[in-house]
Amino acid sequence: MKGWPGEPEMDYNVIKAEDAAQGAAGEPIENVIFDFGNVLVRWDPQAAMLPRYSQELTDKFLDNDVSGFYDASDSMDIGGTEAEAIARSRKKYGDFWADMMVYYYDNFEDSLVGPVEGMRVLVNDLKAAGIGVWGLSNWATELFPPAKRMYPILSDLDDAVVSGYVKLRKPHRDIFEYALKRFAIDAKTAVFIDDKAMNIVGANASGIRGVRFDDSYKLRALLRQQGLNIPGIQR
Repeated sequence: MKGWPGEPEMDYNVIKAEDAAQGAAGEPIENVIFDFGNVLVRWDPQAAMLPRYSQELTDKFLDNDVSGFYDASDSMDIGGTEAEAIARSRKKYGDFWADMMVYYYDNFEDSLVGPVEGMRVLVNDLKAAGIGVWGLSNWATELFPPAKRMYPILSDLDDAVVSGYVKLRKPHRDIFEYALKRFAIDAKTAVFIDDKAMNIVGANASGIRGVRFDDSYKLRALLRQQGLNIPGIQR
């Protein structure tokens, strides 16, 4: 099974206001909360693996049932260590896949393949319009410093909550509630942007509207439709 377990079906680029977020539907948006991976920064684990491993082996490694790759990521995102994740993989899946995991973590920077097109400018346009811009991301403490160094946009937000540091993880509602308290914002004023449907479900459970992301231009158009005074795309 490739990809995170439990990912539900969900359309992209629509406002989702279900569960506890139903009461926020139609409210003015004053704060935008961004996930990091594949929203602000492109993350592709294949890019780290293919210089040393074939596409076939890489595909197998990124199958959670084969190597436990995504389980390891989840354990680190909630505050576990790289050494612990590798040890669990070695015990459950064997030395071969655990050694591939060691290689992946040693070359993690190569999996960060560039900024997501258009998002730096969108964040700056939101800031210029007086909208609060925040970060909420699952990321391991051992792996976040290189990302922050490589991509200044991660430091240009008003504030951010990173799961590994607070030992809470999306999609669980407690990290969203933690972020709202830390940012001192009301859930009804916010919208959360993430590429994973499960995390939009988690945001809704905490009262925050959500948008499943795949394109900065569509997100810009959607935010303008919601009344945010940001520039559109000139045609």
